[in-house]
Amino acid sequence: MRAQYPSQTVGPFFAFALVREGGNVLVNEQTLGERITLKGRVLDGDNQPVDDALVEIWQADAQGRFRHPADPQHAQADPHFKGFGRSGTTGEGFCFQTIKPGPVPPSPVPCIAVRVFARGMLIHAVTRVYFSDHDNTQDPVFAGLDPVRRQTLVAQRCELPGGVVYRWDIRLQGEGETIFFDL
Repeated sequence: MRAQYPSQTVGPFFAFALVREGGNVLVNEQTLGERITLKGRVLDGDNQPVDDALVEIWQADAQGRFRHPADPQHAQADPHFKGFGRSGTTGEGFCFQTIKPGPVPPSPVPCIAVRVFARGMLIHAVTRVYFSDHDNTQDPVFAGLDPVRRQTLVAQRCELPGGVVYRWDIRLQGEGETIFFDL
């Protein structure tokens, strides 16, 4: 029997090695835009929560600009918005304090890029989250997906006393599996 080496496994190290306190808060008091909370769980093939996964998000600011040199308008991006965050899934799942992004041309609808890292996955999964209060079929990527399955990318808006919460679960496999992109 061959010995198992670290390069053959992934995790469990996400919660204590890659998640930093405050890494899931992308805003401060001066950030422009509608404050939202993005919450959800990462679920396995048995529909059970995965407690040691890592979710990363990358998004534009409220005007649809990224704080990254690849964006020609990065100099005008909101300096008070991080645009990137990480959250572990221990406890009740992942949670991000952020803003609703502006649309990034050519798409007229906002979305957030998401990466999921979990124990046993040698390569992270890449997906997107869209918002239930937009006509997401205007987005060329969303419109090109299977109409039944594309709903796995839509976060549901809830207006709660503490603010707007978008709820979205990520299913790694099985019935209702989230659409992942091969990039």
